[in-house]
Amino acid sequence: MGDQDLPGVLVSDLEGPHGICEDHAEDLKRHFNLITMQDFLENKAQLGPQIQAVYIWCGRPAVSQELLHSLPSLKIVASAGAGLDHLDLGLMASFGVKVANTPHAVSSPTADLGMALLLAAARRVVEGHQLAVSPHTETFPTDYMGQQVTGATLGIIGMGSIGYKIAQRARAFEMKIVYHNRKRRKLEEEEAVGAIYCERLDDLLQWSDFVMLAVSLTPQTQGLIGKRELRLMKPTAILVNIGRGLLVDQEALVEALQTGLIKAAALDVTYPEPLPRDHPLLELKNVILTPHIGSATHQARRQMMENLVESILASLSGLPIPNEVLLK
Repeated sequence: MGDQDLPGVLVSDLEGPHGICEDHAEDLKRHFNLITMQDFLENKAQLGPQIQAVYIWCGRPAVSQELLHSLPSLKIVASAGAGLDHLDLGLMASFGVKVANTPHAVSSPTADLGMALLLAAARRVVEGHQLAVSPHTETFPTDYMGQQVTGATLGIIGMGSIGYKIAQRARAFEMKIVYHNRKRRKLEEEEAVGAIYCERLDDLLQWSDFVMLAVSLTPQTQGLIGKRELRLMKPTAILVNIGRGLLVDQEALVEALQTGLIKAAALDVTYPEPLPRDHPLLELKNVILTPHIGSATHQARRQMMENLVESILASLSGLPIPNEVLLK
């Protein structure tokens, strides 16, 4: 714990794989008295009333009804990232607790990674690297082929801030862009990136050479891509997921990749994370996996931290909260 005169903020830990970014600790300590989950659990009676905010980093600490009952002074839960699937917004609202996240800080780096995965899968970059460095390689095969990106059709599922930034990047590759979204974008926004709205998801899946999942996980989108949807895709199509693992039926995806129903997949997210070490996705050559690193740049992570600090300070001062999440 730090300066007792500063507002108490609950964090998962100050170090380690489940803690806050160690590089951010000193900045946070200038504004807050950081109370770790372990310290809190060991002394709930004294520390509970001191905590005015919960600072969630990489999904921790989890905010349960039991925790909320233990924090009578809590004003805000500030969560890094854009996803909200780990938060029960209705529960927090029932306790009068505000919620904020950091959608703008993550949109550009996540879009960058989406395009990186698309390009890597299309041109078989990981396989190519393994071939180039293998001690068994004596010659390079002349029939080592990938899929062309320029002029191909990209179907974006989820045209929020991340999806739109993907469209901006894809336009530079002269891709044809179609998208499916809960709400259609304004005409001028579509025209700016050359995007065509698909009211029916089935149409997008049938038309696209690349399908990019950039949609939030909700009860309505869980299992959005299953056996039926994969069968609608072209046999040359590549699926890219930068949203959440549960958007995709992974058993159906494994079967589709093994049988050639689709060409390949590039996944920054799975369920669970990490996958069990014997999971079949880990063995397939036509799969690229990254460890949920959409926002993992030094610059983005610092902006996320700064955005969370701004939201907490605004809440404690009774000011409008930047990036407040409103219950719909």
